[in-house]
Amino acid sequence: MAKTNAPPSRWVKSSYSTDNGGTCVEWAPSNITATGIVPLRDSKRPTGPILMVSADAFTGLVSLARSTAL
Repeated sequence: MAKTNAPPSRWVKSSYSTDNGGTCVEWAPSNITATGIVPLRDSKRPTGPILMVSADAFTGLVSLARSTAL
């Protein structure tokens, strides 16, 4: 799997994110195909740290989030 330190070019906001400062997460789906890694960040801090997880770890995270009642 290829790895890169270049930041993703396009971020996608979670469908649970709101424009009024709610809890927000963004991910970069185009990065998965190129590297097999899913970048995640806090949309309220776009220049802040980026968490890089494997595609399998991201799938598990999404499954866990969907199964958890809010």
